[in-house]
Amino acid sequence: MKIKKGDNVIITTGKDKGKKGKVLEALPLVSRVIVEGANVSRIHQKPRTKGVSGQIVERSMPIHVSNVMVVDPKTGGRTRVGIKKIEGKNIRVTKKSGSELK
Repeated sequence: MKIKKGDNVIITTGKDKGKKGKVLEALPLVSRVIVEGANVSRIHQKPRTKGVSGQIVERSMPIHVSNVMVVDPKTGGRTRVGIKKIEGKNIRVTKKSGSELK
């Protein structure tokens, strides 16, 4: 999985198609990512203590990694991610502009 926590991504399919956001969490074992402000669900929470009422919380749910693409820092469009070996270290680079991803 070439998408990591902190990457800026754009959603390519689904109800949130075209939205951009930051990856809050990467789940490589299930090939999913959680994107900030995308795929939002309303969760009903029970009260934790006596005297406090329950609440409805909006939470971003995971999206399959095949449905998101990294945003190119130079062009602002979507791009694929490649890996280059520089000085013995693998560095992630964008395919369109060749710029490094942090």
